[in-house]
Amino acid sequence: MCGIFGYVGKSNRAQDIVFEGLKTLEYRGYDSWGVAAKVKKHFFIEKHIGKIGNSKLNSKLSGLNSKLSIGHTRWATHGGVTVENAHPHLDCTKTIAVMHNGIIENYEFFKKDLIGKGHMFVSETDTEVVPHLIEEYLKKGFGFSTSVRNTFNLLTGLNAIIVAFAPSSEIVAVKNGSPLVLGADREGLFISSDVSGLISHTRKIIFLEDNQMIILGKKIKLFELPQGKEIRPVFHKIDWKFEKEDRGKFKYFLLKEIYDQPKIIENIALNYSQEAKKLARLVETAFGTFMLGCGTASYAALAGVYFFSRVANKHVNFSIGSEFNYLENYLTPQSLVIPISQSGETIDVIEPVKRAREKGSKIAAVVNVLGSTLYRQADTKIMLGAGMEKAVVGTKSFTAMVSVLLLTAFALAKREKEGERLLRKTAKNVREILRDDFVLKIKKIAEKLKDKEHIFLIGRGVSYATALEASLKLKETSYVHAEGFAGGELKHGVIALIEKDTPCIVFAPNDETYDDILSNAQEIKARGGFMIGIGPKENNVFDVFLKTEDLSIATIIPQVVISQLLAFYLAIKKGVKDPDKPRNLAKSVTVK
Repeated sequence: MCGIFGYVGKSNRAQDIVFEGLKTLEYRGYDSWGVAAKVKKHFFIEKHIGKIGNSKLNSKLSGLNSKLSIGHTRWATHGGVTVENAHPHLDCTKTIAVMHNGIIENYEFFKKDLIGKGHMFVSETDTEVVPHLIEEYLKKGFGFSTSVRNTFNLLTGLNAIIVAFAPSSEIVAVKNGSPLVLGADREGLFISSDVSGLISHTRKIIFLEDNQMIILGKKIKLFELPQGKEIRPVFHKIDWKFEKEDRGKFKYFLLKEIYDQPKIIENIALNYSQEAKKLARLVETAFGTFMLGCGTASYAALAGVYFFSRVANKHVNFSIGSEFNYLENYLTPQSLVIPISQSGETIDVIEPVKRAREKGSKIAAVVNVLGSTLYRQADTKIMLGAGMEKAVVGTKSFTAMVSVLLLTAFALAKREKEGERLLRKTAKNVREILRDDFVLKIKKIAEKLKDKEHIFLIGRGVSYATALEASLKLKETSYVHAEGFAGGELKHGVIALIEKDTPCIVFAPNDETYDDILSNAQEIKARGGFMIGIGPKENNVFDVFLKTEDLSIATIIPQVVISQLLAFYLAIKKGVKDPDKPRNLAKSVTVK
């Protein structure tokens, strides 16, 4: 969720290294940021509300001669969006600087006790108890790293904590939940919440695992918690190719990533046959298969359930990641769990996967980020190959997920060539949708919808998953209230919400759902609804119609691409400031 970057080493421009590191993590989403730098025996801090953007460090901080610095981009959890609540946080002596991802569930108990002992708090955060607890242990004569370990062992919740100590010029990091990655080169040591933050400095990486603590100083030391047994750190040489992502001709990453989709679909059609067969074999031999994801990934997983049923006559179970813990009694060593995630760091997916591993179930992860926590946890890894997705709103990652699952369903049915041909046709249709004349039609619909408070979306079969994903795109991009429903559910309560000119988007592929979804559309139109049809066949029930090719079960992909464009242009019409970074949202959700 939040971004973390730290440096200790030979360079006397540590704060500038950290500031630039935070910029590489902006895509994660945040509402405030801060940098702390060691000056002599204390820390100097600069904090701000809002985005880093094109800003520079305050000249007072930037001009310092510092070899130790940490920085953080924060999404508010405990306490509002204020300068005081932004990280890093200091102890009373200003020699301990702390930043934190996660939630400290028992912080109130410690805060009350610390205030009673005379500690001064300046924020409303749960994080601020950490430097003061460490300060208390130091007063009792414990060493710095032991004080950090003792403090972390007191805390409940899933957390990653980074502590910088001015007197020893050290950084200590400890985690249970949120991701942390360490890097080393000849000039110094680095810490980040994401490999992408380190790759411009070093390819010598340590992935910090849960219940581990690492010390970055004159050398690296690694310990197991809670006892503190020292273990040997193992470096990984990262040879991944990280291409620098820029917007090119586009004003926003979100729009660029929508336009990236045809080549991603084509790449999967042409190059993923073996990956699809590998995943298909696991599904075929498992006794119970479960697909799970959160948000956009959950709707891709739901679409996958329909793919496996309709193409391969195979039953696959679906669950939202955060609900899967309550279904884990089904799991056995013969079970297969397929977690689907863009970031590979979503806590609501990682946590149930850990529990599934404890039950002996096999894990086959479909993930977009190499080396992520989910990638490392999986027995089998299927990389999406969508490239870095810098906009918070997921677009090309969704089409990659759906394409991989579709190809896998055809591989399971021993019809992989048919699946490849279908995806190539789909990529061609998406290119046609991205042409200027088609986009102009979408812009006109966005103009019509810009003042509407509610939008309803309906579909059946695979198009039910389309309706859910399209409604999410509208909500998170344009902030309009949009709800997706299975068409058959209209009569069971939803239709009471339809009034004159209520917009309703109808996903109508040319399949077994067509007649039924048109009947649902007629019911809405009879009550005054404004009908927007998306599919291969026009019908007089639609007031506006956007045509896709007839792509059978793959029609979900062009339908969703149209929805992505509509959400983007509706956001622009409604004056959304930055569609790349929607309010209150993060790219990777690392707190429960």
